[in-house]
Amino acid sequence: MKLTRCKTCCMPTTRPDTAFVDGECSACISYRKRGEVDWNARHELLLQLLDRHHGEVIVPSSGGKDSTAQVMKMLSLGADVTAVTATTCDLSHIGRKNIDNLARYARTIEVTPNRTIRAKLNRLALELVGDISWPEHVSIHRVPFRVCMDTSKSLIMFGECPNEAYGGPLGTEATMQMTQRWVSEFGGFLGMRASDFIGMDGITERDMRDYLAPTDVELKEVGIEAHFLGQYQFWDSHENARIAMDAGMQGQLPCQANWWSRENVDNYQTGAHDFFGFLKYGYGRLCAQISVDIRAGLIGRHEAMAMVQLRDGLFPSTYLDSAIHAILARIDMTLDQFLAIANQFLNRDLFVEDRVEWGTHLTLKEFA
Repeated sequence: MKLTRCKTCCMPTTRPDTAFVDGECSACISYRKRGEVDWNARHELLLQLLDRHHGEVIVPSSGGKDSTAQVMKMLSLGADVTAVTATTCDLSHIGRKNIDNLARYARTIEVTPNRTIRAKLNRLALELVGDISWPEHVSIHRVPFRVCMDTSKSLIMFGECPNEAYGGPLGTEATMQMTQRWVSEFGGFLGMRASDFIGMDGITERDMRDYLAPTDVELKEVGIEAHFLGQYQFWDSHENARIAMDAGMQGQLPCQANWWSRENVDNYQTGAHDFFGFLKYGYGRLCAQISVDIRAGLIGRHEAMAMVQLRDGLFPSTYLDSAIHAILARIDMTLDQFLAIANQFLNRDLFVEDRVEWGTHLTLKEFA
């Protein structure tokens, strides 16, 4: 068995929920269609949306390039912006600096769940579904809505629509509004509900309240809406990075398994998360990022594939300035335990090797 990749970018057909048409992934198809969008009309819709909510908007934020750019863009439209951060699982030093930097421009609210429970969820989710970042995925889709309900604000502006920017089922790329139904389907929960963890490792129902979702009915009753800014303004990750860096955001290449140096610098655990994606589906963060650059015409597919073969999915022995041993110790896990779990989730149909070893680079069968 070998991977089949998009004929335009590097994305393989193993990416979950991604449609392919005549050998091309839905992300590449969507990117081409951006030229058909009347962005002036979309801009007017955005202004009308802000007016309907009295110019007040919550921007879910990590302090990274996209959320910093979102805040700056909303401020440029005269909006009253509140940046809401659902504290990440293992906040990096540079992540802390970027959150503080954003507070120079807009009021900020940080919501930090019980860290002991969070570490348990990191470990349990890694063991059960191979995703150390499960609690983070939930928090970024829960906390902004809860803050809205607590502050009587009614508009949340997320960033890009992932189905449009990175691929999804046909038809979902046109999604303008993030509903809880959308979150349950595309939020990256891997079939796990917050209630599933109750009773595991001493976790109680009360402990999971921070991860419970309001319903669409509840949100409608109080008039809360969440929208994707990327459906109203042309989404360009590199332009966002430029805006964010001009505003004082800091960046660095997190590890060699990444292509961009100004993304995913807030959470030390991200390298482990991306590595498990590579084990399951045969692509990692570098492949995803470089595919965006192919669509934008910044690199050719042949050159990009060479980089994918060389660096995609490299073992995350260090991420930013933290070694894997230290990252795992913070969730009460050893490297041997991590490797044992990795071997449980390794998709042996895709790789030449049949085991994950410390520091090795697994080879996809397509490159053998």
